[in-house]
Amino acid sequence: MALIYTEDQKSLIEMVKDMAEREVKPHVAECDRTGITPIELFDPALEMGLHMLEIPEEYGGAGMDFETSAMIFEELAKVDAGYADTIVTTFVALRNVIIAGTPEQAQRFADVVADGGFACFAITEPGAGSDAGALRASAVPDGKGNYVLNGTKCFATNGECASLYVGFFRIPDVGITAFMFDRDTPGFSVGAHEDKMGFRMSNTTDLIFEDVVLPESAIVGVPGKGLNIALSGLNISRAFLSTMGVGIMQRALDEAVAYAKVRVQFGKPIIKQQMVQQMLADMAIKVEASRVLVNNTMKMIDAGMDVRKEASITKTFVTDSMQEVTSNAIQVFGGYGYSREYPVEKLMRDAKIFQIFEGTNQIQRLTIAKCLEKEYE
Repeated sequence: MALIYTEDQKSLIEMVKDMAEREVKPHVAECDRTGITPIELFDPALEMGLHMLEIPEEYGGAGMDFETSAMIFEELAKVDAGYADTIVTTFVALRNVIIAGTPEQAQRFADVVADGGFACFAITEPGAGSDAGALRASAVPDGKGNYVLNGTKCFATNGECASLYVGFFRIPDVGITAFMFDRDTPGFSVGAHEDKMGFRMSNTTDLIFEDVVLPESAIVGVPGKGLNIALSGLNISRAFLSTMGVGIMQRALDEAVAYAKVRVQFGKPIIKQQMVQQMLADMAIKVEASRVLVNNTMKMIDAGMDVRKEASITKTFVTDSMQEVTSNAIQVFGGYGYSREYPVEKLMRDAKIFQIFEGTNQIQRLTIAKCLEKEYE
């Protein structure tokens, strides 16, 4: 691979690989078929402390750097990216609390996660996807120091399995505001579970709010600044999710090469055929370029740099590359690639969502263009 790994990184990656191959991989096909992932399937990952990697040390977590954490989740995503994303989504919610919340909120978040709880980041609504500023879910002051929340969120990752939620609501005459709340909050319920094309080991649901009463202390950051908080967190998340994309691509390449070495046509393994060699070479180019791009962006985040443009570039390049790499993997397999008997069709189904969530790639290109315009003023 193009990266130079430290001995500690190699050791961690090997431990995660062993756990995922042994504890998760045997269940992937069935979970993909049913769209249901038993929560106990995550116990091995929790026992390894993967849920605590990004939580700062002062709150009881590992405080791991983004560069190393990304390497670990690439490895986990090779077995199943939806499984990896269930853990990563907790970090997506956490980043908002770390960016804008109080130390007390951060500690509460860490304590819930340390006990084995997952978290959910809830911003998308039926009428507010790419246009997050159009969200309609409301938080109305009750005059007693509380806020009454009403509305619906959709496509909420970890919606059903989360213990803690960071959601975004519009306060009249104030603006979009972030709130943190527990699963058992009265008036809050989990709605329909999405029957998705791929990424089926990741739980995705609607969230319903019916006169949910939260105290002012549930607000994360400054009222009315919720969208800024969310976008700041997403700058990290967009780059970080790309590491799971690299995992999917590497798995697709591994499967394609292995198959091409044993599949014989015209009297020789197809890996000896020039056209197949070209496809495999193109796949390898995209995988390595994507891995290096993710790694550089992670280093920038670790250095505290503004990665708004770089995160969008990384997300767009990697997730667009995934479409080519996974499609070529199926092409190498030929008709067998279209069969569920082999894993590559699943990789292609899983890959598609990466061009959509955390901001569509069309939105990423707009962000890149706006950054360029500002840079050249």
